[in-house]
Amino acid sequence: MVFLGEPLGALLAAALAGLLLLLALLSWRRSFAGLPPGPAPLPFVGNMLQVDVKELIASLRELSKTYGPMYTFHLGSRPCVVLSGYQVLKEALIDRAEEFSGRGDFPAVQMWSKGNGIVYGTGERWRQLRRFAITTFKNFGMGKRSIEERIKEEAQFLVAEFHKTQGKPFDPTFFLSCAGSNIICILVFGDRFEYTDKKFLMLLDLINNNWKLMSSTWGQLLFTFPKIMRHIPGPHRQIYKNYLKLAAFVGERLKLNRQTLDPNSPRDFIDCFLTKIQQEKNNPSSHFNEDTMSKTTVNLFFAGTETVSSTLKYGLRILMRHPEVEEKLHEEIDRVIGPNRSPCMEDRSRMPYTDAVIHEIQRFADIVPMGVPHTVTRDIEFRGYKLPKDLNIIPLLCTSQFDPTQFKNPNTFDPTHFLDDCGRFKKNDAFMAFSAGKRLCLGEGLAIMELFIFLTTILQNFKLKPLTAPEDIDVTPESTGLGSIPRPYRFRLIPR
Repeated sequence: MVFLGEPLGALLAAALAGLLLLLALLSWRRSFAGLPPGPAPLPFVGNMLQVDVKELIASLRELSKTYGPMYTFHLGSRPCVVLSGYQVLKEALIDRAEEFSGRGDFPAVQMWSKGNGIVYGTGERWRQLRRFAITTFKNFGMGKRSIEERIKEEAQFLVAEFHKTQGKPFDPTFFLSCAGSNIICILVFGDRFEYTDKKFLMLLDLINNNWKLMSSTWGQLLFTFPKIMRHIPGPHRQIYKNYLKLAAFVGERLKLNRQTLDPNSPRDFIDCFLTKIQQEKNNPSSHFNEDTMSKTTVNLFFAGTETVSSTLKYGLRILMRHPEVEEKLHEEIDRVIGPNRSPCMEDRSRMPYTDAVIHEIQRFADIVPMGVPHTVTRDIEFRGYKLPKDLNIIPLLCTSQFDPTQFKNPNTFDPTHFLDDCGRFKKNDAFMAFSAGKRLCLGEGLAIMELFIFLTTILQNFKLKPLTAPEDIDVTPESTGLGSIPRPYRFRLIPR
């Protein structure tokens, strides 16, 4: 029997380990053969050592300057293709909408949703849920006069709260969140909440907390290394707990609705969903069940609350930075609406400057800079590259909204981006504040209505008074992740 000496045995073991590592690396590299070029990744950590995790989106935008509008980036061990700039985003999300309509990895939410619900679902379930939600909301007046009246009513509640500040400095976050959330509450739960309702305030706090956590450094780390971060202590673990609390509230509302349900006279989205569950109870392949209803309702409640209120909060701060824009808005509001009646959507067509300002606020504030990741729904060839089914796609929507080929002053707040030479409102296809294609936000019409009525009602009643010189107001976000979080601020509202 022959025994190897210790040095020779150790050398062979090291060589074998190196060979295995090399084979694993070659196998790993073959797994993304055919994808567009990008920065060279390392095993396990991918490209994360080449970016600033605190500013992941800014880093991804910077990499596009080197690798072009379409490149491969590894989030840990997951290869993703990043799309940057209006042209490639249009080609993917709009021209080939079906093939890019899958929902990609978003671990912060999917730990709870497990791929269920209208925002994070995919395939046939997602298609059925989306059709059902659009039809239901239309029946309850989304985009019609009935919901417009409720928004106008909520705007008056908001103005009444603002009058109570008596011209003293205050932070508008709470009031704007209440107003924005109450509109989706009317559709989903059938009624609004008082701004002093303790349960309502708890829900708003949970949503606001998750929005901030998912946009924080901890949220970025969870997005990048989900398997590791799930086991590491930190504030990111509160995201899952907060979703459970939101789902518990929805569960309570579900019980109340079920006890008093009249299928012939639905009061809200939950009633309609319960009726749909009952209609399909004998269909074993039905996508309509209570878990799906809970996930979908939380999705709608979360999205309908935070995006509108954050846009309004950002918008008021931007207007204080640009008092000349506020002055023109006052002039148009006074001329078209006057001081004695509530603004309505019919006014919008006669107020091109206001319409342009609202669009520019959405573009410049860039509330959801990345959207939610997509996936490719089947093996395809795109721009000369082979993209396999289920490949994660990161659509940098912000790069369309700040594309210098589409906006003359992309890094400057400029309402003329949405006005023609005659001062008429002008659409811009590069405006992707609500995403694009099959995954276009189903609440786009509702959000536009809220932004127009809330902003014009506020400016009809008040003049914005910053606590510092306009030129000293910082309109950059506090942090950027899932969302661009506006910096906290206080200001005064002077009655007009």
